[in-house]
Amino acid sequence: MRKEKLEELHHYIEELKMKRKTLLSQEGKFLTIERYQCELNNQETIFREKILKGKKEGSAAVILPITMNNDTILVVQPRVFTKETVCIELPAGYIEAQEDPMTAGIRELREETGYVPQKMQLLAKYYQDQGCSGAYNYSYLAFGCERKKEQKLDESEFIYYFKCKYEEALELLEKGYITDIQSQYALEKSKKYMK
Repeated sequence: MRKEKLEELHHYIEELKMKRKTLLSQEGKFLTIERYQCELNNQETIFREKILKGKKEGSAAVILPITMNNDTILVVQPRVFTKETVCIELPAGYIEAQEDPMTAGIRELREETGYVPQKMQLLAKYYQDQGCSGAYNYSYLAFGCERKKEQKLDESEFIYYFKCKYEEALELLEKGYITDIQSQYALEKSKKYMK
């Protein structure tokens, strides 16, 4: 990038950095909403709301499991606030406090499907919704997955796992069956490793 454009970008970043002050916190059963007053370095004040999931940021690990036979494992589960009310996704789940993202991904894959990987490859790191959350996601490609356990779902989880060829998962993506951005992004990023 040109030096002058990079300097311009850094100027904007510095001008918009802020100090936050919590004004209010409202706790619900699953979500907490925190309201903030933010003073920017340019002397402006903005007000924002932050969403916490289960009193945590809600950072998650998303796993694209690949078996020895080049199958992948998708999950089908209720997503009550979507138009369809059921989504087809990659296995994923929250990263617990003090838990490494890769360890969380392996745990979530095992709990949701019973599959355990031999090797993990980081695909991407990204914010879920930086407009209202600090949650940060990690997407992994999991190679050599074998079914070694039974599903171990939480009381409120209802998940079927669906095994198909990797190419069929890409076809489901193209046909609009896979609608969440985390799964879409991981599938797109995986293509360079799956040639």
